Amino acid sequence: MTSEAFTTCLWFDGRAEEAADHYLSVFKNSEPGRVTRYTEAGPGPAGTAITVDFTLNGQHFLALNGGPEFTFNESVSFQIHCADQDEVDYYWDRLTQDGGRPGQCGWLKDRFGVSWQVVPTELPGLLADPDHEKAARTTRALFAMTKPDIGALRAAYAGE
Repeated sequence: MTSEAFTTCLWFDGRAEEAADHYLSVFKNSEPGRVTRYTEAGPGPAGTAITVDFTLNGQHFLALNGGPEFTFNESVSFQIHCADQDEVDYYWDRLTQDGGRPGQCGWLKDRFGVSWQVVPTELPGLLADPDHEKAARTTRALFAMTKPDIGALRAAYAGE
């Protein structure tokens, strides 16, 4: 059995290089990888990318220019765990720019249609607190938000 880590393959319609470049600019702990290109043998135009390898925060991805047959939806998303509000704001702003769309409870779609969850690292603990009233207040506050507001979540948790 393989002990290799999984690679996430993302299917794009002609925008694999653009997407990889964008993600590499957003995530500071990133590195580009190999780009494979069509030759004159096709089936795509010679020189255009077939696949683009890249790594974001230690996670390996392959962007594939697969065509228009499949698109992204919210059934698969990537969680970004953020230590503080500055990180929440940074990732939220970078991923919603240029055509990205905010969603509810920290979810968003970037300009390529990929779904992301911007999650304060302390949020799961607040939501799973054994004091059900604290957890319920936090949940209600989260459901009223698009971009997470850590201060407001803490205040709801505390009953303020």
